[in-house]
Amino acid sequence: MKDVAQAAGVALKTVSRVVNGESTVAPETLDRVQKVIRELGYRRNEGARQLRQGRSQVIAMVVRDIADPFFAAIGRAVETRAEESDLVVMIGSSHDEPAREREVALGFCARRPNALIIAPIAKRQDYLQPEVANGLPVCAVDRPAQGIACDAVLSDNIGGIRAAVDHLAAHGHRRIGYLGDDPAVFTSRERVAGFRAAMAARGLQVNEDEVRLGAPTPGSVGAALRTLLDPSDPVTALITANNRLTVETLKQLGATPDRPALVAFDDLELGELLNPGLTVVAQDPEAIGNAIMDLLADQDREPREVRIPVTLIPRGSGERPP
Repeated sequence: MKDVAQAAGVALKTVSRVVNGESTVAPETLDRVQKVIRELGYRRNEGARQLRQGRSQVIAMVVRDIADPFFAAIGRAVETRAEESDLVVMIGSSHDEPAREREVALGFCARRPNALIIAPIAKRQDYLQPEVANGLPVCAVDRPAQGIACDAVLSDNIGGIRAAVDHLAAHGHRRIGYLGDDPAVFTSRERVAGFRAAMAARGLQVNEDEVRLGAPTPGSVGAALRTLLDPSDPVTALITANNRLTVETLKQLGATPDRPALVAFDDLELGELLNPGLTVVAQDPEAIGNAIMDLLADQDREPREVRIPVTLIPRGSGERPP
């Protein structure tokens, strides 16, 4: 900044005002300083700025997997809003490993972010309590955090599964199989509870052999499908409880004739191009991201939990008759 000030013939404070986007600099002076900045290749030292201001102008996100389209879309919505405040977004993956979640979250906290967004995997997040006590805004996404008082933005999991059951029942299905994620995951527990409640409300029996919970691996999904679609007594419809389970289910069903009806929780980017199109309960990642940013911008209150509505989109796979 001293080099820029000398070359432009202005005070150091004037360069500081230009760099920080203040509106008190005369237009001619602004043009002269910006020209020198370009010629000298000056870049602001963000590390020094962070030490001075105490925060890094960064929003940190810890999600299950940055390759997951659902979390990627939330990150995009958060980034769009962050840009309005000259903030940047850092994203890391926990890979569904509690130790990795803690490592990434605390690694981000050491860089003094303005806020932390976390999709919890570990049973408790009380390792973040010192950060919360020091004023770091924290918002959980997709599932609530445990052991700390913070905001949470969640989808209407129970309502979404209820919509799937009601949709299939309205098309004549009475034997509905369910493929859910590991029950250690909060969303998995909520969605399977929603399935049981919706089946009961419809007077439909739940056969425990037809409720299959586990990690969305080829082996576990294959074993579940063999049970659910046993030729001697198959279910007539399936509900898959997240996009990874849906993708693996579609791979394994392949070109199987007489496929069961299928409703998926979570949309897929090319779901409408399948034959038949994929009927889904679509979450709204943009609304989730915007709700997170709204909460982070308003911290003078008690923590809140916000539920974002979901939408059933019929495209063909969930409209097949028994």
